[in-house]
Amino acid sequence: MYKRQDIAAFLGINKKQDQKLVGFALETTNALEYATSKLHKKNMDLIVLNTTGEIGVGFGYDTNQIVLIDRNGHQTNFDKKSKKEVATDIVNALLLL
Repeated sequence: MYKRQDIAAFLGINKKQDQKLVGFALETTNALEYATSKLHKKNMDLIVLNTTGEIGVGFGYDTNQIVLIDRNGHQTNFDKKSKKEVATDIVNALLLL
């Protein structure tokens, strides 16, 4: 059986000092705990936690609701907004790292 490589972990191990790594998490239970664990295990600088359970967000919709968590544990919660606005929030957070 073929085992897939964990690309995010590979990138985290091999990133250079001036690089920033952003990951995404879609969790259904213990979302903050699992997303934060993923952030640290894969040596990411920022993780985007996509919320679940909200009507009108995520796959199949033009809106999303996220939580950004940085490597220092700082957490920023966002209200539901367009995916274009979400992308801007992610880039802005990256610029502050």
